[in-house]
Amino acid sequence: RGPSLWAGTPGPPGVSVTAPRALPALARARAKFYADPVEAVKDIADRAKIMVSGFGLCGIPENLIQALFRTRVKELIMVSSNVGVDGFGPGLLLEAKQIACLICSYVGENTLCERRYLAGELELELTPQGTLAEHIRAGGTGVPAFYTPTAYGTLAQEGGAPIRSAPNGHITIMSQPQEAITADFALVKGWKADRAGNVIFRKSARNFNVPMCKAAETSVVEVEEIVNVGTFAPEDIHVPNIYVDRVIQGEKHEKRIEHLALRKEHDEKAESADDPGARIVKRAALEFEDGMYANLGIGIPLLASNCISPDMTVHLHSEHGILGLGPFPPKDEVDADLVNAGKQTVSIFPRGCFFSSDDSFAMIRGGHLDLTMLEAMQVSKYSDLANWMIPRKKTRVVVTMAHCTKANEPKILEKRTMPLTGKRCVDRIITDKAVFDVHKKKGLTLIELWDGLTVDDVTEHGQPFAVSPNLRPMQQVAA
Repeated sequence: RGPSLWAGTPGPPGVSVTAPRALPALARARAKFYADPVEAVKDIADRAKIMVSGFGLCGIPENLIQALFRTRVKELIMVSSNVGVDGFGPGLLLEAKQIACLICSYVGENTLCERRYLAGELELELTPQGTLAEHIRAGGTGVPAFYTPTAYGTLAQEGGAPIRSAPNGHITIMSQPQEAITADFALVKGWKADRAGNVIFRKSARNFNVPMCKAAETSVVEVEEIVNVGTFAPEDIHVPNIYVDRVIQGEKHEKRIEHLALRKEHDEKAESADDPGARIVKRAALEFEDGMYANLGIGIPLLASNCISPDMTVHLHSEHGILGLGPFPPKDEVDADLVNAGKQTVSIFPRGCFFSSDDSFAMIRGGHLDLTMLEAMQVSKYSDLANWMIPRKKTRVVVTMAHCTKANEPKILEKRTMPLTGKRCVDRIITDKAVFDVHKKKGLTLIELWDGLTVDDVTEHGQPFAVSPNLRPMQQVAA
């Protein structure tokens, strides 16, 4: 036996101190290490509930998914941010008809998922991404349910969303009010694990991996490298070994990139103002202010960030765990572990940082951002929103969208017809025709109008609104 940890340390006066035994240099790890990924998942039984981590294809446990595919287990309930792409990642399990029920926030690029749902072969429960992250975080902390203003008054709180339909289109299963989510198994992708089972992640590949690792009865972590204890400092550990049950070092990681986006060597020719999309982008860019912290949804909001003046500093936040988002990278700096909300390769500014998806939405929900800009399917006169992400009201919310659908139907309505996903939360709407401020009780006020249009052009679909006495032409960021 080695010397006492307390050797030479006197106790308080009159108190007898018994020195404990010295800790062994290599304590037995809680986590069990596997050489074969199939061995690590072979006890996942039919009808088990599993979590599969990642954001799109970023940070997915490729080898564990392939191993689960080889076991031919079936009728799984899978919780995942999305289902990836056809034939790869979680999509591999969907293609093999191993998934009976999918709980996710976004179908993604997987066309098979849509077809199977419409054919009545798959239960599909769509949940706003921030609410899904909080469901999983709450499950891992033992909190059975929680309140979030995001979900209040929506189908996420009340239930009633269609989960399964018959081939004739009849809805056969409706959702129930949602509670915290746990699972039998979590398949997690880390960067490195030490031999005690502590795990660290790399860049934006952290995303849903951290909360999922904590929310399952058995967590199985696939890493790129297993290292000796002490290789990384205790304060640098992202997931402590108490949450880790099994570890496997992946044999090969393809790290497929969904959308390769590269920095242009030369500025491209400015888009024409006649392009409705470009018109919205250039107006949306005027919402940014120096020093602002802003969350940008995919589509037009991300494009608007390209118009930020180089003389202005805007801290861009991405929902899956990035603060300080930078531009697209040059070809020699592309990194599959660094993508934006649209799954495009990006860079990060020196001031930037990474964190998990549940922490990311805590920033949004807690009102720590100045602005959230997102696209939407519909907005009502009184700022009700139909979309899949919306923050707490402390954050200013700007919606960018086409004024009408491709079928020339209005997207700004007296009352929305699509399911409510955010109650009275929108502050401003920017379309290709106009800009509206939104009051929660008074409704819409037209403040800007595209040059050449009249108020009648905007009211042709009957959207009720007031007209500002200071109505002006729709503004555009300087080229």
